[in-house]
Amino acid sequence: MKKILIPLASAILLFGALHLIQADEPSAPVRFEYCTIRWGGRDNTCIIRPNGKPDFIGSKLFRISRPDRVDERAFYLSLTMNALGKEGYEFAGAINNDEIVMKRIARESAETKANE
Repeated sequence: MKKILIPLASAILLFGALHLIQADEPSAPVRFEYCTIRWGGRDNTCIIRPNGKPDFIGSKLFRISRPDRVDERAFYLSLTMNALGKEGYEFAGAINNDEIVMKRIARESAETKANE
C-alpha cells in the first residue's frame, strides 16, 4: 500500500505546484486596432486608420489598370485588403458592401510582447 501511496501523493503535489506556478502568471489580454476601407469610387476610396485619420488612396488606385470584365469595386477593394494584409491586418468583417473592417494586434501590445 505504501508503494502506491507515496508515488500517488508525489504526483498530486507536483501537479498542484505546477498549476499554482501557471496561475501566478496572468496573461495580458490581446488588444486589437482596427481600420476601415471605405469604397467611394476609384477616386474617393479611403482607409480610415486606427488614429482616425483618413488615407485617400484614389491616386494609387488609378496607377493600377483593371482587367476587362472584372468588377471595379471588388477588384480595387481586394487590392486594398491585400496591401493592408502586408501591414499585418486581417479581415474582421464587413459593415456593408462599401465598408470593410480590418484588424491587427495593437502596436503597443506587439511591442510589449516583444520586450518580454
